[in-house]
Amino acid sequence: MTKKKTAGTSTKAGKAQRSKPARLSKPARRPEGKKTTPEKAAKKPPAVIKPVAKKKKPGALTYRDKKLQEIKKKLLGQKEALLAEAEEALNALPGQTVFPDMGDQATAETDRNFMLRLRSREQKLLKKIEDAVERIDCNTFGICDDCGEAIDIRRLVARPVTTLCIECKTQQEEEEKLRET
Repeated sequence: MTKKKTAGTSTKAGKAQRSKPARLSKPARRPEGKKTTPEKAAKKPPAVIKPVAKKKKPGALTYRDKKLQEIKKKLLGQKEALLAEAEEALNALPGQTVFPDMGDQATAETDRNFMLRLRSREQKLLKKIEDAVERIDCNTFGICDDCGEAIDIRRLVARPVTTLCIECKTQQEEEEKLRET
């Protein structure tokens, strides 16, 4: 004898396929004596749903804070690399030698001056890196020196030693172009 299964019987497969109907909420009741006219209903502003702000856990870092810590690590690594290169270059920097040929002497002087210029630029970059790390530690990193607004995190990732937002830097460059002409 075979049993026919009906819609009311339950099986494991049947439970997984069926879902409970959604419950409808009851309409809110108005207190006695307060009736809303169509005119008042039209004047009433629609309900605004405010997003619930996530509570920040103590010690939890925001996205920007995490990025700033990554930038700090990157800057410190760059600083160490520059210092290592500078030490290596200082040991390899040739002293002043006298060559019998004037062409060789001029080439040696040009190479030496070029190396010194590179070291000077790296020294300025080291100063900017130290300033940026100090600003990160003082929580002033990422604030434009001119307008005081927050610098976009993408700009800080691309150019960590910057002190100007993109708008102020663009304006500064335009002013420099005007002064050159």
